[in-house]
Amino acid sequence: MVGDNVAPIALAFAVFEIGGSASALGLVLAARAAPLVLLVLAGGVWADRLPRRQLMIAADLVRFTSQAVLATLLIAGAAQLWYLVVLAAVHGAAAAFYQPAAGGLTPQTVERSSLQEANALLFFSVSVANVAGPIVGGALVATVGTGWAIALDAATFAVSAVLLAGLPIHGAVRVVRPFLEELREGWGEVRSRRWLWVSISNFGVFQLAVLSAIFVLGPAMAKQELGGARAWAAIAAGLGVGLMLGSLLALRYRPARPLAAAFAAVLAVAPALVLLGLAAPTLLIAAAMVVAGASLALAQTLWSTVVQRQIPERSLSRVSSYDWLGSAALRPLGYAAVGPLSAAIGLRATLLSAAALVVVLETATLAVGEIRQLTGSGEAPPTTVAEPEVLAADAPALAVARTRAVAAQRGTPR
Repeated sequence: MVGDNVAPIALAFAVFEIGGSASALGLVLAARAAPLVLLVLAGGVWADRLPRRQLMIAADLVRFTSQAVLATLLIAGAAQLWYLVVLAAVHGAAAAFYQPAAGGLTPQTVERSSLQEANALLFFSVSVANVAGPIVGGALVATVGTGWAIALDAATFAVSAVLLAGLPIHGAVRVVRPFLEELREGWGEVRSRRWLWVSISNFGVFQLAVLSAIFVLGPAMAKQELGGARAWAAIAAGLGVGLMLGSLLALRYRPARPLAAAFAAVLAVAPALVLLGLAAPTLLIAAAMVVAGASLALAQTLWSTVVQRQIPERSLSRVSSYDWLGSAALRPLGYAAVGPLSAAIGLRATLLSAAALVVVLETATLAVGEIRQLTGSGEAPPTTVAEPEVLAADAPALAVARTRAVAAQRGTPR
């Protein structure tokens, strides 16, 4: 994650160094994002078919290679725009297989009772990287250049692959069926749970309208009304600190109804948007962003824990892929649309409208009975055994695997 937060800064300046414009940078970023959207559902199916750890290692090695090639081209002064576009697309395609696998791996690494703490620590590490990565990236670009900054990002994927290779996991009995059948089964898991598809719909709207307002219009408001880049840096730092604090809070806070607590917490984003829209003093906005960041980190931790406890392990990566698609697919549209909207109705009106949308969106979500009533206990987990994952293509192999699983549970000889 540190490398992932170094790369965007280095990539932007790399495009400019080879004579590219803002439009060229947009093309590179789109090439990186499009494969993730297009392939994430396929990634979810394969992550439920194959051993997730091996799939994640393969994705890390692909991204190590693509970033190492890009770094070499930049250091040698041989980079061209189309090279950057192709390598960005390779990177995004690998991420489409890594993310669903990562979403399903956590329950295979810790006891079910420790899932919330595990997720809290994961999101804490992400929050730290969100703060440290841009600092490291900016320093590297300013001192040794974009090529070496990308080389650092490449190295982090190699480190990740090595760490994953040594990670002990619990295997699961798997049945391989036709691809489209497994894809439909994953959609069936989502569609059959009202709390799940309502939550994913909430995330899509939130990313479309709210996150775009914060990250596109926030800097614009800072430039126009708050004194410029320093003000936005303080506000963004407040958000980052809040994300870390929220992850730490999630280590201890165990609400009886986690989804209700999660969506209620997100209401705390609205005051930060109001203060930003009103161009309040920078310190006041930054303080509100601390609260907003903490609420988002807490909500994300609670949500991930609920999904891991409620969804059968055999389908978890496919559900994660639908979650990723529903959450992220509309984000580029939001980034593209919020600027023209603010030009039409004004920065202040757009930010205040985003704050109002947060209240309406979270209140409507909390009105769903399944969201309010779902408890933290979850359904019974699927049968798993501490054995290497079994890929069963025929009934006899599956029968043997199931017999071994039952024997392991009963403590009888295999």
